Amino acid sequence: MTTQVFGHKSPDTDSTGSPIVWAWYLNEVKGVAAAPKLLGEPNTEALFMLDRWNLDKPEIIDGVEAGAPVVIVDTNNPAELPENINDADITAIIDHHKLVGGLETKGPIDITIRPLACTATIMYDLMGDAAAKMPEAIKGAALTCILSDTLEFRSPTTTDRDREVVAALAADLGIDVTAYAAEMFAAKSDVSAFSDAELIRMDSKEYEVDGTKFRVSVLETTAPEIPLGRKESLMETFKTVQAEDGVDEVLLFVVDILKEEATLLVPNDLVKGVAEKSFGATVDGDSVVLPGIMSRKKQIIPNLKV
Repeated sequence: MTTQVFGHKSPDTDSTGSPIVWAWYLNEVKGVAAAPKLLGEPNTEALFMLDRWNLDKPEIIDGVEAGAPVVIVDTNNPAELPENINDADITAIIDHHKLVGGLETKGPIDITIRPLACTATIMYDLMGDAAAKMPEAIKGAALTCILSDTLEFRSPTTTDRDREVVAALAADLGIDVTAYAAEMFAAKSDVSAFSDAELIRMDSKEYEVDGTKFRVSVLETTAPEIPLGRKESLMETFKTVQAEDGVDEVLLFVVDILKEEATLLVPNDLVKGVAEKSFGATVDGDSVVLPGIMSRKKQIIPNLKV
């Protein structure tokens, strides 16, 4: 039976590219039949990656069959996976987020969770000498994932190892990292075709703080004026997303990649309180700029207070 490899819902570049990278490794190096899958439509940067490296878009699935072998990458959070994930045969987890708990396996498995900025960096290291065998398209996917998750090394999650792997992959591919990252971020910033609800859910995770359920959404962009120009309609759509997704509040951070800051939309007193208690911000109006805030994983979610 073919092993399905997938990341989290609302797949970003890492959760689109890393399943492709690991499925290649399982197929070509380990001799295990594997196929990458997606748990939703990928974002514009991920689509750029697929087009740039001539990679097929993985099949989108909304569940897994009981007993089906799966490898979970770029998450270990059941809330970000199919509802019936514990019915599957989870054979491995490769991730770089904190351990959440709640996943159950049929037996002992390989679990690798490392404090690196990107799942693809971990995969590169797990492959060892076999990493050199990756074809250009797979190397290109891995490179794109790491540059995306590190925001071209601007994110505080960046490690020396992420930089080293990028340098090795870029050298193999003959890629100018700065120029290529600029292309990626331009693609990520082109959100004109998406509805407000799609933008809110595009790069989003559910997180609970003291009984309050949040949808914590991030829009990373080199053109923050585009989503911020839709500020009023986005905040109005928060109510729809809350009702449909069963959360108490939406937190939307527009991350300016170049200025290295985030703007949090503030639709009400609850979010105002979150901004003040979590980030020491002074809120005056329906948005607040948070200097230096770039990473949901390292700077936003760990600091959330209500």
